[in-house]
Amino acid sequence: MTENSRINITQPHTARIWNYWLGGKDNYEVDRVAGDRIRELHPGIGEYARADRLFLGRAVEHLVTEAGIRQFLDIGTGLPTADNTHEVAQRLAPEARVVYVDNDPLVLAHARALLTSTPEGRTDYLDEDLRNTDAILRHAEKTLDFDEPVALVLLGVVIFIGDDEDPYGLVRGLVDRLPPGSHLVLSHTITSPAMPDVDEAVAFWNEHGTPKLTQRTPGSVARFFDGLELLEPGVVSCSRWRPSPEETGEGEPAEVAMFGGVARKR
Repeated sequence: MTENSRINITQPHTARIWNYWLGGKDNYEVDRVAGDRIRELHPGIGEYARADRLFLGRAVEHLVTEAGIRQFLDIGTGLPTADNTHEVAQRLAPEARVVYVDNDPLVLAHARALLTSTPEGRTDYLDEDLRNTDAILRHAEKTLDFDEPVALVLLGVVIFIGDDEDPYGLVRGLVDRLPPGSHLVLSHTITSPAMPDVDEAVAFWNEHGTPKLTQRTPGSVARFFDGLELLEPGVVSCSRWRPSPEETGEGEPAEVAMFGGVARKR
């Protein structure tokens, strides 16, 4: 089966809608219609898409400049946009190496945009499902040195792992295979009584789109970091994880329904 034959343009898809909200062009009419409907139900959805992307940039910058990380395993990559993981990392450390993993055929079709690299560094792409951890790690070790610290990046991807699939065990299984000094960067859509419109938007998505989402409370998201050294300010709205001075110019950024955190493996 070719990658193009795997792309279903009759049903909205989360990666393409995310791309639409971020101002990209890699989406179809069906995605834009669903994206606009979700935005009607939850007007702030575009803001938390952007907040998640900015969180990635700030987390990668911290890991490179403060933690000395030079290797990244980014699972659930999504469609290429501005400031992808390797672009942020290699801008600061040209020798940084990044392996991207996603099982979306549209992402695969655009993977060449993720495979640019500085001469000193390296990037690679794997078409694989998060659940297939052994296959991911076997492929990643061709590019990454698992004797040295690695940053495992799981942004907005564990939401696709249902509670019946042991999501915590899945993440723990990946972290356990990484050496001390490695870090976990994770973000997740939340459910909260303070944001009832998010639940309504997710319900609409799960009825009409693919793949289905599982929301979790902030406390449940924090469980993914159990046993790790959680960096300040902990698991918070992505907009509030170490925001830049530009983002705090008018006070603390508004809270969004995407929470994230960064933690170190001792």
